[in-house]
Amino acid sequence: MKIINSDTHFDFMGKIKMTMTISGLVILIGLGSVALSGGLKYGIDFAGGTLIQLQFKTPPDIEVIRDGLKTISLGESTIQEFGSKRDILIRIQRSEEKLEAVGSKVRNSLGGKFNKEDITIERVEMVGPKVGRDLREKALLSILYAIIGIVIYISWRFELQYAVAAIIALVHDVLVTLGAFSILDKEFTLVIIAAFLAIIGYSLNDTIVVFDRIRENYTAGRGGSDLRSIINTSLNETLNRTIITSMTTFLAVIVIVWLGSGLIQSFATTLLIGIVVGTYSSLFIASPVLIVMDRWVQNQQAAKKLRQSQSPTIEPSPEV
Repeated sequence: MKIINSDTHFDFMGKIKMTMTISGLVILIGLGSVALSGGLKYGIDFAGGTLIQLQFKTPPDIEVIRDGLKTISLGESTIQEFGSKRDILIRIQRSEEKLEAVGSKVRNSLGGKFNKEDITIERVEMVGPKVGRDLREKALLSILYAIIGIVIYISWRFELQYAVAAIIALVHDVLVTLGAFSILDKEFTLVIIAAFLAIIGYSLNDTIVVFDRIRENYTAGRGGSDLRSIINTSLNETLNRTIITSMTTFLAVIVIVWLGSGLIQSFATTLLIGIVVGTYSSLFIASPVLIVMDRWVQNQQAAKKLRQSQSPTIEPSPEV
């Protein structure tokens, strides 16, 4: 199946300035949103608090639940569907009471809005601030270890400049997705960390396919006399495969976003953003960075040769 003809000649490298400007603006807007909102909106996994899961016999109105919780002093809370429309997840940032007491208090507060017999407490869990902080640090370390592993693999599989280009593209993907999350006012949880790791893997897969074709054409001398032309040729050759892969994954994930709810919907939404951004970075970010890195390597090699040629040679003294 071919969506785009194999003889396309899009000038990807001719759009470097435009795409870099767009990426820079998007990242700045996203980081500005994070700064203006006082940082990321951490979920209970990272910020700590109490989680209460209730099950109703019939799907309840979330606004009615919110009004019922206002009658008790449990602080700020978030309410969302979890799995099915009958399962409701209530997150309370802080609570000094015992877990059983919190669950009963919430159930009793909803007694005036619903029949208490129709409400079942499925679970009540608490995450302390210290545990949340430890989880946050470990989540960040998991992303860092993944990036270090990627650098080692690509440096061994290709060359160091390929690894640097891939990492910059991945950082671009993570920053854009973080900014989008802040703008959409989504909670940052362990599930989102899992989605970020999936995005890193997906984006890297696309990038490695392109890099492999670039190296193959460069070694064989196909596609042009300079790296810029070879990259353009390689991107055009892999464009059909890139679009088909992205479209099939995009369609599968968008169904989950449409039909899912709760944590699975947040996971799928993050993946959806990551698929679009990852495809874009594979075409317009990783390859231009590779050109910059290749020029830097060539300049370093030329400077080294120049220093060697200018260094004085000491001739051996004649024997007497």
